[in-house]
Amino acid sequence: MSTVAQTTTSSSDEIDQAEIRRGIYEEGVVGRKGAFSREWVARLSEDVDAAFEEALGRPGGAVGRGPNRYYVEIHPQALRGFVDIATHPWITAATEAVLGPDWTITEVGFDVPGHGAMNQPWHRDFPMPDAARDEHRLTSLHFNITTVDTEDDMGPFEVAPGTQWDDGAEFAHGMFPPKELYGRYEERAVRRFPQMGDISARTALTLHRGTKHASLKRRPVLVIGMDGPDGTNFERHDMAVTRDYWAALPESVRRHLACPVVDALEPISQKHTIEGLVMGEA
Repeated sequence: MSTVAQTTTSSSDEIDQAEIRRGIYEEGVVGRKGAFSREWVARLSEDVDAAFEEALGRPGGAVGRGPNRYYVEIHPQALRGFVDIATHPWITAATEAVLGPDWTITEVGFDVPGHGAMNQPWHRDFPMPDAARDEHRLTSLHFNITTVDTEDDMGPFEVAPGTQWDDGAEFAHGMFPPKELYGRYEERAVRRFPQMGDISARTALTLHRGTKHASLKRRPVLVIGMDGPDGTNFERHDMAVTRDYWAALPESVRRHLACPVVDALEPISQKHTIEGLVMGEA
């Protein structure tokens, strides 16, 4: 069974960017325990739960990722703690370690698996970019923040470390490997059990899946996506901020937030649909 890199301290002077970069490039995912207080995460959970209920109540508000498994994209200001996330020392250090200083926040959303969600097929979230295939270089990064303590029956996230460099030429839509390759991923598979306050950073090219969810409790996970200078994930997302919110943001956040600034926000109609997850859970 493979292991996944995990840092355990939270003070900014103990962040090892070289180790973060090594972990992402070699294993595809790293973690930081206790990055936020449980009280802070409880408030995040309130915001995510409210956004989820609102999204479920309108057409296009939540996109299915299989039975009782949803993804919702939101505007940054739906989260009272967005600035805390965007300025967190470990998050900014990890992003710079992998993408360099000129990174951009492109996605704010969350996944919500619930009771009855099934094993997803092994997949990556988008086809391998040319930079990854030809230059062995990553152009984007995703951060996950759980809003609950993950338990064994809550369909924990499963990742196959090191598979971010699998070419994927034979993958359906560049994302879904044929089932005859599943043995490779199952041999490498690591289930992750983050607790409230933990953060993980990963490349979405690493083969992964959500697993069967038997608990009656939901397992919401916030997703923050970053692009490097030549990343293209912004094309899949529609977040915006209002003018008043933009004006109140710290400059350190504004320079990494390239999204429309508008007079009034419109609800986001989800367009980041992954058909193979809707139709093809295993």
